[in-house]
Amino acid sequence: MMKFPEFKFPGLGQRNNEGPPDLDEVLRDLSQKINSLFGRKSGGNGKGANNNQPTGNKSFDVSILPILLLIVAIWLATGFYIVDQGSLGVVQRFGQYTTTTEPGPRWHWPYPIEKVNVVNMEQVRRLEVGYRSSGEGSGSKTKVPNESLMLTEDENIIDMQVAVQYKLKSAKDYVFNNRDTDKSVISAAETAIREVVGKSKLDDLLQKGLPDTSTNMQAILDSYKTGIQITSVSRQKGAAPEQVKEAFDDVNRAGQDYQRQINLGQAYANDVIPKARGTSSRLASEAAGYKLKVESEATGNASRFEQVLTQYNKAPGVTRQRLYLDAQEQIMSNTTKVIVDQKGGNSLLYLPLDKLMETSRATSTVAAKVAAPTNEEEPINEDSRSLSRDRGGR
Repeated sequence: MMKFPEFKFPGLGQRNNEGPPDLDEVLRDLSQKINSLFGRKSGGNGKGANNNQPTGNKSFDVSILPILLLIVAIWLATGFYIVDQGSLGVVQRFGQYTTTTEPGPRWHWPYPIEKVNVVNMEQVRRLEVGYRSSGEGSGSKTKVPNESLMLTEDENIIDMQVAVQYKLKSAKDYVFNNRDTDKSVISAAETAIREVVGKSKLDDLLQKGLPDTSTNMQAILDSYKTGIQITSVSRQKGAAPEQVKEAFDDVNRAGQDYQRQINLGQAYANDVIPKARGTSSRLASEAAGYKLKVESEATGNASRFEQVLTQYNKAPGVTRQRLYLDAQEQIMSNTTKVIVDQKGGNSLLYLPLDKLMETSRATSTVAAKVAAPTNEEEPINEDSRSLSRDRGGR
């Protein structure tokens, strides 16, 4: 095993009345030790100079320069870095902002002069307000009551859980104005959500959902110059606390029944109202037709009466007789049987008009058949025989 020589600096460790060690001797001894480490031998007693090196004010051997140059080259090489696509590099010189570098190979003064923070600007980050997911794909959540429980305008408590997605829009602000980015976003989201919930009623939040709060969140984050851009805010849960959940469920069911009854009533109204309007329009049309009919009949009757009056003035007797005959004709046309009481006699004259009409029709039919040659004998109508006997008896 190769043993490295010990570096002993003259003067160190001496606590007597001697003065501080000579710097030239320390550097000269360090040079000799490095030369011996790389296989070169030094002459003298360890305190003198090398045989090939002139004595004087030089503090170290010239052969150490390549090593120092190599160290400097390596140190300078550590300043190369690569900024990925979609990222930006924030360069700081002694902690102060210098510039922002674009994607690609870059170089800066190595540490401790400058340092670079490469920030991914396209990555979409996700935070949870009011709950925390237990793990990837597990689906289980852990509630955070101090974030999720909020007070509404009507002094009710609601359990609100929200997921927030954001990305960066300013690499400089993100590096210099944020101590804990996730905590800043959660605080801004909680503040904005509580403000909106405090101005909304519980029923509106349960039925309509949480209004958009991304604008309020963005305003809060921009006021602190965090360099964060809110992309989306989605409500994961909005319900009453577990202690009163059953009561709120009953209220919700009652509200749903109420809305269902309203819908049924509206459907019934949509069915009945058009029918009623149609019936009303029909009745109005019929009434208008009846009105026109009555007016026309009245006008016709008045005109007829005036004509009859004119004729009556000319011949009263003839007109009265004609009116009487017309009235009798109208009456007899609607009568099937007539009984005539003879004056001064005890017998009644019975005129079966319906039978007479049927007989006349039958007679005309028989006459038509007799006129036509036929081999068949037509049956004699019994009604006509009885009618003939009645006439003979009278």
